[in-house]
Amino acid sequence: MGKIFYQEDCELSLLQGKTIAIIGYGSQGHAHAKNLKDSGCEVIIGLYAGSKSWAKAEAEGFAVYESAEAAKKADIIMILINDEKQAKMYKENIAPNLQAGNMLMFAHGFNINFGLIKPPADVDVTMIAPKGPGHTVRSEYLAGKGVPCLIAVEQDATGQAQQLALAYALGIGGARAGVLETTFKTETETDLFGEQAVLCGGVCALMQAGFETLVEAGYDPKNAYFECIHEMKLIVDLIYQSGFAGMRYSVSNTAEYGDYVTGPKIITEDTKKAMKQILADIQDGTFAKDFLADMSESGGQVHFNAMRRKAAAHPAEVIGEEIRQLYSWNGDDKLINN
Repeated sequence: MGKIFYQEDCELSLLQGKTIAIIGYGSQGHAHAKNLKDSGCEVIIGLYAGSKSWAKAEAEGFAVYESAEAAKKADIIMILINDEKQAKMYKENIAPNLQAGNMLMFAHGFNINFGLIKPPADVDVTMIAPKGPGHTVRSEYLAGKGVPCLIAVEQDATGQAQQLALAYALGIGGARAGVLETTFKTETETDLFGEQAVLCGGVCALMQAGFETLVEAGYDPKNAYFECIHEMKLIVDLIYQSGFAGMRYSVSNTAEYGDYVTGPKIITEDTKKAMKQILADIQDGTFAKDFLADMSESGGQVHFNAMRRKAAAHPAEVIGEEIRQLYSWNGDDKLINN
């Protein structure tokens, strides 16, 4: 089991006198930058020329530079752009401007784990990965709390890599909740597996299949949406708060009984075999290779965009848009856009 660090294990003062460059100002980027700034750190933003985020970051009080210049000015460089864009950006903008003793940081291990970015031996390479989206990293910080983070040290050139990374975790609020020690390899493989087999791929496919089954049996699509998609949040929130047992305590006996007898009929040994193959494809780099080929300039994201269009056209999406109009929170798109 990895060690869990808390506020008392972190020294924010280690960041004093250091300039932190946040590369990217999207969901995670804006949250890290604002939290660090509010914690008293010196923060600059690195973006590409013409970025739509440039004016926004300046309006929110940050000095903004092209990524190469930001890297040159910084002691700590946190890369918070899309996985598929990191290697090219690193090679062109960061690598030529790294200085011995700098710390290169990531919030996901993808590019380091699969060897797409290979830093020089004289810099620290660490990861602080908040286990929540950027808007939550920011809102929890403002509430005096924090989002739990993972910490990993791939390379300790200075002898202070872990301590500096923990200071960063405190700066963004993560140490208020807890910072779990891991490795780049473990974080990358478990994160990709969780997204694909359970959180995104598994859950969306399960809800969609349930919706389709009811509609094909002649039930109103609105009923199908409510029962198989809308109410997922209720169940997940209960699990989030008190685990499977707490969720089962809160639902009806009918629902709990159905959980026990039907769950194993849906998630079978064949499902587990498929999950094991998914994990194997992640571990041996097959998924990364396929993903990067599709997302490359030559690949043109053709397959990715086709899958996106197909998913968006599913009847559950059409019905869902109508159902969501019934709720007071409809139109509040900050969770998506920030």
